Amino acid sequence: MKLVLLRNQSVGVTGNTTFSITAQVETTQKEKDDIIKYKMGKALLYTNLIDRGKGLLGFLFRKANAVEFTVNDLVKGTKVECKDIIGMLELEEIIVEASHTLKNILEASATFGGETVIEL
Repeated sequence: MKLVLLRNQSVGVTGNTTFSITAQVETTQKEKDDIIKYKMGKALLYTNLIDRGKGLLGFLFRKANAVEFTVNDLVKGTKVECKDIIGMLELEEIIVEASHTLKNILEASATFGGETVIEL
């Protein structure tokens, strides 16, 4: 499994720069098969929607600043935009962490039906 990240930037008509990251996890055929077999596609690997306030204003803020990654997002590829380089770097760390989580899940799924011995 490999994570491919593409950093980009664009300048809008107002002159503001927008930064973006396109991320896609390249999986083996066995990993793809396990994602389908165990119905992992919609599994949420990361969300920031929990930490953004309550009530109507909190809901609006959460929706405006929502960042979520599912297994399907990473396998099919996803693009996330942010306003500054610091935000882009933070998102990149989140994507890398979510990808490591996916790798751990896939490694665990490969051991089902077998025995694991842990030396203590």
